[in-house]
Amino acid sequence: MTAVTGAAGAVAYETCRTYADLVDRVRAGGLGPDPATQRITVAFTTRQAVRHDGRGTGYRNEVLSLRLAEAVGSCAVEPGTLPDSALDDCVGADVARLLEHPLLPVRVAALDVYLMHVTPHGPESGARPFPLPAGSSLEKSRVRAKAVAELIDLPPGGTVLVIGVVNSLLEALRGRGLRYVPCDLKGGVTEWGEPVVTDALAAAGRCDALLVSGMTLGNGTFEPLRRHAQQHDKQLVMFAQTGSAVLPRFLGQGVSAVCAEPYPFFWLDGGAGVVHRYRGPHGNSCQGGHI
Repeated sequence: MTAVTGAAGAVAYETCRTYADLVDRVRAGGLGPDPATQRITVAFTTRQAVRHDGRGTGYRNEVLSLRLAEAVGSCAVEPGTLPDSALDDCVGADVARLLEHPLLPVRVAALDVYLMHVTPHGPESGARPFPLPAGSSLEKSRVRAKAVAELIDLPPGGTVLVIGVVNSLLEALRGRGLRYVPCDLKGGVTEWGEPVVTDALAAAGRCDALLVSGMTLGNGTFEPLRRHAQQHDKQLVMFAQTGSAVLPRFLGQGVSAVCAEPYPFFWLDGGAGVVHRYRGPHGNSCQGGHI
């Protein structure tokens, strides 16, 4: 465990070496109240289809969200894969029980909402807010992409593995003179006809940094990517609607920066919003824990 400091220098929370370590720590009540005493009051899903003006392709999202007191935690799922029974399983259940649920997205959402309840995003937790102005879906997508892309510390000509293809992010990287390898389990092509690879670890070796969606928590692919970044001393920047409160717990343990975006997400309305940016020690080092 490594201490993470907030804006005033006080210890805000501790990071963990692995995802399993974090879950064990929560189960034991080491990061806050006993999770067996924390009950989920609301469980809901958000389903979205989008095709921005001027873009030739669209996409769909589905997200499971859980409410604990004032906090909401979330995990994205592949559209149509979450059974309706999952909501019934979650509502009224305690967090400890849900951390043992057979569905990984339920376990991730439960961990996220617990940590959001214990350490909400803010300066005390080491986060720096980045405002999203009101605007169209594409305008807000591009502003969020800028907030994420700025966390990559590479000179022009560097290559970024982008896991979880978001066209606005690719556009933002190109605007900085960075090359990229788009990667997604679904494969296909980008808005600009570029092939999307499906094997992240096979592509990681030829990239200088990794820019990774929090959805990797929900499909079980996060830990191999974290280990790769740590072992090869590469930047690993996470953009997280899934697990926005989970991923800052790995700063300095392979994760170099996080753009955390808890519910409600930018695509839900046209009003102003905010994302929360965390940086690891010295901006991009993976060898400590202080923000």
